[in-house]
Amino acid sequence: MTRKLPLLTEDNSPFWQGGAQGRLLIHHCADCTRFFHPPAPICPHCGSFEVTPRAVSGKGKVLSYTINHQAWRPDLTEPYVVAIVELAEQAGLRFVTNIVGLPAEAVHIDMPVRVRFEQHEDVWLPLFEKDA
Repeated sequence: MTRKLPLLTEDNSPFWQGGAQGRLLIHHCADCTRFFHPPAPICPHCGSFEVTPRAVSGKGKVLSYTINHQAWRPDLTEPYVVAIVELAEQAGLRFVTNIVGLPAEAVHIDMPVRVRFEQHEDVWLPLFEKDA
């Protein structure tokens, strides 16, 4: 499927390009020791500027999801799953992604997942698949 790719910036490039090395990089604050997403130059929890991208396990669970049956463009293959995944490293560390590699009807709340990357130009999209 053709995707609209993000504009790469100094702050978000590690997140979008870490997949080239198979690493999911999430911003981490050295002062309050919390991860946060989306990437930013300042910690949204404590206001510190001591933030850097840090590799995480890439494992998590499905918190919520929807199965899209509408092909919004001719190149979209449906159905596809849009999900909110919470990463294992920290409660509340979530982002929106797609669940891939299994039938849409097999996805469920609390399903363990792991990251897999899909390259589009100079961006590696973090998608998730069922974790064994």
